[in-house]
Amino acid sequence: MPRRIVDLSVALEVGIASDPPPMFPQIDYLDHQSTAEQVASYFPGLKTEDLPGGEGWAVEQLRITTHNGTHLDAPYHFHSTMNNGERAITIDEVPLDWCFQRGVKLDFRHFADGYVVTASDVEAELARINHQLQPLDIVLVNTAAGARYGHADYVSTGCGMGREATLYLLERGVRVTGTDAWSWDAPFVHTAQEFQKTHDASLIWEGHRAGMEIGYCHIEKLANLETLPATGYEVSCFPYKIKGASAGFTRAVAIFQDEE
Repeated sequence: MPRRIVDLSVALEVGIASDPPPMFPQIDYLDHQSTAEQVASYFPGLKTEDLPGGEGWAVEQLRITTHNGTHLDAPYHFHSTMNNGERAITIDEVPLDWCFQRGVKLDFRHFADGYVVTASDVEAELARINHQLQPLDIVLVNTAAGARYGHADYVSTGCGMGREATLYLLERGVRVTGTDAWSWDAPFVHTAQEFQKTHDASLIWEGHRAGMEIGYCHIEKLANLETLPATGYEVSCFPYKIKGASAGFTRAVAIFQDEE
């Protein structure tokens, strides 16, 4: 059967609202002209005009965090421990088997910005799409934030997954989840408002912190989730291997095996 691949990743770029301002990525683009002397320096006696067209190579220098662009968070990002006291694994220790599995999409675009998704919400959506979770299913959450990527309101848009909703998935064997929002949790601006009312610190990052009880990973800043059906494909999200890191970049894709 022919294979069809759908890109679920955003491009790493500057000049757009992809993160809060202190976390914006920076990219210096060195073109063929600006690097010609650099190339020539490796070969004594070589003049830049001896190079084809007088050109060197194109190179980019990045000043970024591991959480810029589409990335996979390791349990270590959420807390120093997971599984109720074990040392949390870093991105280079994440089992690769977690990162290439059957995909399931939950469509939560109708929820208001800042809404905290509950276990009953997840259960209702699974019933709507007629899907029973299996261990290692990769669950993708389509929020209203996906359509706002790059816009000024991106980081404040969309719903977030609460602790009980996250544990509902993890207790059924899910180990990788994903969202098209900036965070797996509700946008901070909305959580901050709730915290001011309640002074309950357990509300802060509650979906992430579920990893303290059951270790898991999630993908953030996914793209094109609105083009996916609920099921019928595999997701690949292997992370870049960075020693001891809290996250790794991923070119997440959905893979369909279409019929002839």
